[in-house]
This record gives sequence, C-alpha cells and structure tokens, in this order.
Amino acid sequence: MREQIESKLQQAFDPAFLQVDDESYMHANGPDAQSHYKVTLVTEQFEGKRSLQRHRAVNKTLADELQRIHALALHTYTPDEWAEKCGAPDSPNCMGGG
Repeated sequence: MREQIESKLQQAFDPAFLQVDDESYMHANGPDAQSHYKVTLVTEQFEGKRSLQRHRAVNKTLADELQRIHALALHTYTPDEWAEKCGAPDSPNCMGGG
C-alpha cells in the first residue's frame, strides 16, 4: 500500500520531496495492518493554494486507497514553506492504542 500511495503521488504532483510513512505500528491494529499513513508532500503545484485545496487534491488522487485505509495524515508544503519548516511534525498515537 505504501508503494502504491507513493507511486500515485509521484505521478500526480512531481514532488520536490515525498515521504510516505506506514504508521500502522503506532495503532491498535498492529504493524501489519497497513491502516495508518503519514504523507509529507512538497510540490510547486501547491503554490497559491490553501491547505484545504491541497488536501482535496491529494484525497482525489488517492480516492481508491482511501477506501481501504483507516487514516491518512497529510503534511503539504510548497518548496519555500518546506525550507522554512525543516520537516513534518510527528504523528500522535491513535486513541485506540499504541
């Protein structure tokens, strides 16, 4: 699933930086669940777009995958924002455990 998400985002956004982390191990379903993912996506395509517009674009790209996973944390940046940020925040543990 991680590779599928990564491939679709790579094709759709031509990112300057892309990282897809399987964070299922942090949640109650266990490490092999392939249920929780964190995406850090940096692309010029996000210039002039608000966070909601960015997230909608990613969700549209991953519509099929979102039918099969429980959670997708999105951290979307322009290259300039990414240079200032120096990394995406850590994800919290799921309320169901971890």
